[in-house]
Amino acid sequence: MARFHYEDLPEALHTELAEALREEIGSHPIINAVRCQEPWELSLGALANLAGPVAANGATAVHSTFRVIWKLRFKSLSSWELMPIEQKRSARGGWTKGKAIALKRLHSVSDRPDYLTPDDEQICDTLKTQRDTQRYYYGKSTYEFKDKTFLALVGHPRVFWADTENVRVDIVKGEPELVVKRLPGDRLRLELVPGIQKESAVLVFKETPTRLKVIEVNDNHRRIAELLGAHHRLEVPAQAHDQVLQAIAAVSSLVTVQSDIGGGVAVEEVPSDATPRVHLLPAGEGLKVSLLTHPFPEGGSYYTPGQGGATVIAEVEGQRLQTQRDLKEERKRAKAVKTACEVLQTYKAKKGEWLIEELSDCLELLLQLKALGDRVRIEWPEGEKFRVSQQLGLSDFKMNIRRQKDWFAASGEVQVSEDQVLDMQQLMTLLEGTPGKFIELSDGQFLALTDEFRKRLQTLKHLSESNGKELRVHGLAALALDDMVEDVEQLKVDKAWKTHLKRIKTARSLEPQMPTELQATLRDYQREGYTWLARLAHWGVGACLADDMGLGKTLQAIAVILSRCSEGPSLVIAPTSVGLNWMSETERFAPSLQVQVLGSGDRQKLLDSLGANDLLICSYGLLQQKEVAAMLAKLTWETIVLDEAQAIKNTATKRSQSAMALQSNFKVITTGTPIENHLGELWNLFRFINPGLLGSLDSFNQRFAYPIEREKDDAAREALRRLIQPFILRRTKDQVLKELPSRTEITLQVELSPEEMAFYEALRREAIEKLSDSEAEAGPKHLQVLAEIMRLRRACCNPRLVRPEMGLASTKLQQFGEVLEELLDNNHKALVFSQFVDHLTILREYLDKQQIPYQYLDGSTPAKQRKIRVDAFQQGDGDVFLISLKAGGTGLNLTAADYVIHMDPWWNPAVEDQASDRAHRIGQQRPVTIYRLVAKGTIEDKIVALHQTKRDLADSLLTGSDVSGKISTDELLSLIQN
Repeated sequence: MARFHYEDLPEALHTELAEALREEIGSHPIINAVRCQEPWELSLGALANLAGPVAANGATAVHSTFRVIWKLRFKSLSSWELMPIEQKRSARGGWTKGKAIALKRLHSVSDRPDYLTPDDEQICDTLKTQRDTQRYYYGKSTYEFKDKTFLALVGHPRVFWADTENVRVDIVKGEPELVVKRLPGDRLRLELVPGIQKESAVLVFKETPTRLKVIEVNDNHRRIAELLGAHHRLEVPAQAHDQVLQAIAAVSSLVTVQSDIGGGVAVEEVPSDATPRVHLLPAGEGLKVSLLTHPFPEGGSYYTPGQGGATVIAEVEGQRLQTQRDLKEERKRAKAVKTACEVLQTYKAKKGEWLIEELSDCLELLLQLKALGDRVRIEWPEGEKFRVSQQLGLSDFKMNIRRQKDWFAASGEVQVSEDQVLDMQQLMTLLEGTPGKFIELSDGQFLALTDEFRKRLQTLKHLSESNGKELRVHGLAALALDDMVEDVEQLKVDKAWKTHLKRIKTARSLEPQMPTELQATLRDYQREGYTWLARLAHWGVGACLADDMGLGKTLQAIAVILSRCSEGPSLVIAPTSVGLNWMSETERFAPSLQVQVLGSGDRQKLLDSLGANDLLICSYGLLQQKEVAAMLAKLTWETIVLDEAQAIKNTATKRSQSAMALQSNFKVITTGTPIENHLGELWNLFRFINPGLLGSLDSFNQRFAYPIEREKDDAAREALRRLIQPFILRRTKDQVLKELPSRTEITLQVELSPEEMAFYEALRREAIEKLSDSEAEAGPKHLQVLAEIMRLRRACCNPRLVRPEMGLASTKLQQFGEVLEELLDNNHKALVFSQFVDHLTILREYLDKQQIPYQYLDGSTPAKQRKIRVDAFQQGDGDVFLISLKAGGTGLNLTAADYVIHMDPWWNPAVEDQASDRAHRIGQQRPVTIYRLVAKGTIEDKIVALHQTKRDLADSLLTGSDVSGKISTDELLSLIQN
C-alpha cells in the first residue's frame, strides 16, 4: 500500500512541493504558510479550496410504430459493446424481438430513422469513424462507440443487457467518492474511489446487477486525485481531524463523501435507511442475487451492508444531503435476511453475489423474501422474469363433495386474483407440469402453494379419477379423503357424504364379542386382529390380514368365520399342504364347525348340502379347474378366506380369474407377502376383496404403479398407503412377539474354485453372445434372458446341474457339508431350502453318504405324506429337513429346527423370509440363525444386492420407505454383464 508521508520526502523537496502546489492551486492563507507545514497539510489545505459545477443529462421518449433499443454487453470500460436493435410494435401492443441496425446508418444524420428520439440522437452523435487501410487496400470506414457514449446513455429508458432478455439497465450519472477511514495507529486515510488516471475522461462501473454508474471526470476530480498523491490515497495523523473536516467540507460539492469521522458540512442531514436491498437479475434459468444497502432512500450510491464510511454526503436529486449510517444495524439486518432466506444458505456467494441456478430455488427465494415484508426491499430490473403472485394454502381452497350415483364427486376452486379463479381440474393439470410447490400460470408468473396444500392436492389426485371438471372418488376411499380434507376450512358436503362417513365410523368403533365356541385363548394382538376383521365385516368391505408368518393368521380367520357361520357356509381356499393345517386347526380351535374338504367325490352333492356352521376347504389347484370354479361361483358364501393369497397375485392366471368370480358377504385374504415383486400384485389382491377401490389396472398403473416404481413418487406412495390402510393389517414379529427368540441372518460368501469360476465365466460369455445375436421381440427376449440367468444360477449351485459330464467338484456343496457338520456336532437341527429340486437330489445323495438322518419335501410330495414328515421331524425323526423353496415356503410349522440354510438366493427376499419363518414362529424356544450360501463374484452376489431394494415391499408401502418394482429386461441383462 503506497503512503504519502512528510518524513519520507527529502528536505530539498519540501520547498519544491510547496511551490508546485502554490502554482497549481493559487494563493491561499494556508498555502502561504507552506514552509512550516508538512505535505499532508498542504494537500488538505488545497482540497479545502476546490469547488466546481456538475453537469446533468436527460432523455425524452416518443411513441411510434418503430423504436430502437440499445443492447449493452459490459465487462469493464475496456471491454464493452453497444448494439442498436430496431423493434416494431406488434398487433397486441408489444414489441417484436427486433433486428440489428447498421452503425453506418446511424452515423449519418440524413440516413437515421425518423422514429429516433432526442436521447437516441445523442447516442448516435457519439459514433466515431475511421479509415481502416491496413485490412482493406482501398481503405474502409469502420464505426464504433467511444467511452463518452455512456454519458449519452445516462437516463436512457431503453438500454437492456445483451445477454439477458428484456432486462433493463439503469444507467445513472455519478461522481467519485472520497472515502475517509480511521486506521489503526491513530491515522486517517483519504482515498478517492474509483481511481482516476490522467487520460480518463469517463469512468463506468457496475454498482448493482442492473445499474451502471457513469462518472464524467472533470478538472476538479483530477486535482483531488493528484493532491491525494500516489494511488489517490493520502494518510494523515489523527490530530489532523479538524483539517480533514475542512477538506471534506470544501470538496463535498464536487464528490460524494464517505467518512468515519463525520462530515463537518453545513448541508441538510436526513435519516439513513438501513433496510437491506436485494437486487435480483435473471441469469439463464436462474437469478443473480446481490445484498446491498442504500443509505439515501431516493438516490445516492449502494454499499455493502456495514462497510464503508458512517457519514455519507452526496448529491441526491440535485441537492447535497448528508446522512449518518448505522453500520452495526446494517450488518444485523443483512444477517437476518441471509438467515431467513434458507436458499441463500445453500449457495456460495462470490464477490458478494449469489448465482441461484435452479428455478424452484429462485421461486422459493422469492417467497422467503416476500415473507420478510418491509424488513427487506426487493429491487427487480424492468422486464423481470419471475414473479410469484401469491401463496395459497388450505384456507384459500373451497371444496364441495356430493354423491353421484355409486361414487362421490369432488370439486373445488381457489381465487388467484380479483379476476382469476382456478377450478380443481385446472389445478390438477397445472400440478402435473410443475415440480415443487410452484405452479406456472403464464410465462414467468407463478402461484405458490404451501407444502401442506400441495401435498393434499397430490393425494387427492391419486385418490380419485378425473371426471370433467370434477374428480370421482370411490366410496371406500372415504376415510382417506376425509383425512385429506380435514383442514379445509371452506368445505361443503351433502347429506349422503355425512351419512356414509357416519356408517363407516360406527363400524370402526364396533366392539365385537369373541365367539364363545372358540376353544383358544388369543394373544392381545390376535384379539385386535379379530376385532379389526369383525369391524370390516360389519362395514361390508373386504380385508387383507398381512401379518408376518407365524403370528397366527389362521386362528384369527377361524375366529371371524366362527362369529359369522350361523348365517351360512364359509369357504377357505388354500395351498394343498396348508389345507391340511386348516383342518387340524379348525378341529382344535372351532370343533363346532363342520369341516368338509372338496375332493374327488360328488362335488355338486357336497356343495348342495352345505349350510350354516359348515366350512369347506378347497385347494388352489381345484379352484382353477373350470367345472369346480363354476360350481363354487354359484353359491353366495357368508365368509371366504383366501389363505396364502399371493397365489392369485397374477391377474392373468386361471386361479385368479376363478377367484374373482366367487361371491361372498365378507372376503378375507391372508398373506405374509401382499407384494412379492411389483404393485400389480397388490392391485389384483384388492380387486378380490374390494373391487373398484384401486380403479382399473390402467388407472392404477397411471396413478400409482408407474409413479411409485419408476419415478419414486412419494406423494403417490403416500396416497396409495392412505387408500389401502383401512383394509390391510400387518404386524411383524418384532412388534408383537417380544418373547420370540432372536433371529440372526448371515451371508456366507462361497469362494468358487478356479475351475468353477472359469466354467462360470465361459457360461456368462456364451450367454452374452447368444443374447447379443438375438432379434427376439420384448416378451420373448425377456424369457431368453431369464433362461440364461437360470443356467448361471444353477452353475453357481453345482456345476453338475448344467454340465454333469465335466465332473467338476462343487465348492458350495463342500461348504454346506462343513457348516452342517458343525451344527450337528452342537446338537442343532436345520431346514435346508433350495429352489431347484435336482439340487436337493444332490444334497440327498450327500446326506445318504454321510449317514445323516433327514426328512424331504418338494412339490411332488403327496399332502398326507407332507403332514407325516413334518410331524416326524417335529418329534425328533431327522436332523435335517430338505425342502424345495416354493413347496415348503408356506403353511409348515417346523420349530424343531433352530437353523435355516438357503442354498441359493431367490429374487425376492420376502419369499426366503417366509421359508425361514417355518422355524422362527410361535413355539420356537431357541434363537434362530439363517445362513445364505452365496457364490462370490457371480450373479448370486447381484441377486442379493437386489434384496436391498426389494425387501419387505408390503412393509415399505405401509411404513413409508421405498417401494421397488418389476425387474426390466435391461436390468436382467445387467446381472449377466460386468
